[in-house]
Amino acid sequence: MEHTMAEPTQTPGAHSFDIRPLEESDKGWVRDALKRYWASTRQVTKNRLHQADELPGFGAFRDGEPVGLLTYDIRDGQCEIVTHNSLAGHGGIGSCLLAEVRKLARERGCSRLWCITTNDNMPALRFYQRRDFEIVALHRDGVVAARKLKPEIPEVGMDGIQIRHEIELEYKL
Repeated sequence: MEHTMAEPTQTPGAHSFDIRPLEESDKGWVRDALKRYWASTRQVTKNRLHQADELPGFGAFRDGEPVGLLTYDIRDGQCEIVTHNSLAGHGGIGSCLLAEVRKLARERGCSRLWCITTNDNMPALRFYQRRDFEIVALHRDGVVAARKLKPEIPEVGMDGIQIRHEIELEYKL
C-alpha cells in the first residue's frame, strides 16, 4: 500500500523544497542517488538484503530537481529507514524527510521507526540522536557479515575508521 498525499509538503524559508512520495518516474534518479551515496541499489541491514530502488520512499525537490531521498520498509508493525540522504547539503532536507516517514509510520500503526548506521558514521549518529532516536543495539561485526551480501561495502569509512559494526537506532511511536 503506497502512501499518498493530496499535495506535496512545502518547507518555509528561502531554501524551500517540496516533499512527496516517490513515483515510478523517479526510478532513474533514485538509482543514480543510491549508487552515488551507497555504491549500489542494494542495502543490507541486520543481514537482510533490500533492493532499495524498489522500496517506497519520499523525495525532496527544489525547482523540480531532486535534493533529498529517503526509502523505507514496513514489516511486522515497524518502519525501517533503509536509506536517507540530503543530496544538497544542509538546510532541513533530511529533517523534513524524516518528519514525513515518521508521520507515515504513525498512520500505518507502526510501533517504532528504526534505522541502522555504521560505527564510522558520526554525522548519522548525531543527526538521529538530536531527533530523539535512541541507540538500542550494537550488532558486532554486522558489516563484516553484510559484505557477504554486498561486497562493495568499503573496509574503511569516514575519518579513516574501519567499518565493522552496525548501530541500531529507534524512535518509539
